[in-house]
Amino acid sequence: MSHPTIRLGASGAAVHELMRLLRARGYLEREGATFDGAVRRAVLGFQARHVDARGQPLVADGIVGPLTWWALVHPRNPAVLNTPATGALTQMPASGGSPRGRAALRAALAEMAAGAREVGANNNGAWVRKYLHGLVPPPANWCAAFVSWCYDQHADGVPFRYSAGARDVRDQFRRKGWAYDLSSGATPEPGDIVVWWRGQPAGWMGHIGLVHHAADGIVFTIEGNKGGFPARVRPFDYVLSRIDKLLGFGRVPF
Repeated sequence: MSHPTIRLGASGAAVHELMRLLRARGYLEREGATFDGAVRRAVLGFQARHVDARGQPLVADGIVGPLTWWALVHPRNPAVLNTPATGALTQMPASGGSPRGRAALRAALAEMAAGAREVGANNNGAWVRKYLHGLVPPPANWCAAFVSWCYDQHADGVPFRYSAGARDVRDQFRRKGWAYDLSSGATPEPGDIVVWWRGQPAGWMGHIGLVHHAADGIVFTIEGNKGGFPARVRPFDYVLSRIDKLLGFGRVPF
């Protein structure tokens, strides 16, 4: 069955499934019809003692979202075994994403395998110069230029204006109708862009990366220009329900 996010006051098939699992795990004495205070206390107790698919502790908030559902349906909680190994994040996902998005992700993975990184100084070096594409000379922030470069490796070129600005890329996606956020019910797919704000929510600074894949409430990304010198092109992961400073996602539809 589907596992929607549920909380205090909910009812229906998902609540019955939650109660069944909590009772089977020894956290609930009896089942009922609604997500009441007793169920919430059972959820809190379960969350306080379990981890998500990455092996990270669940947030004890009484809300049953994708991470808590994952822990509930994996009673032995083999989190470490279910966490994608570093090697898995160097390979293309078997499916998902648009053709242009997958092509961009393939280019990003090739750059990561080649050791793409800053050289000599922060925001500098041959890799950075290549990604900046003559827009500005290094040293310069290069996360958006890296994403633009990855999309530009397709035979038809980049499907938006090549840019060194993370927010500019997202604004272009919004104007084209390619932007989305998680409230729409969309799930991030391979090659999608993900954009964050930096400094101020309404300011000009931002950061951008490419989605590798999403699973069990976690999104895995490939990003450049994140972290201290020498920043590398490398994978990251985030809990979808609580990505800090998230502006949204975007998908080239062809």
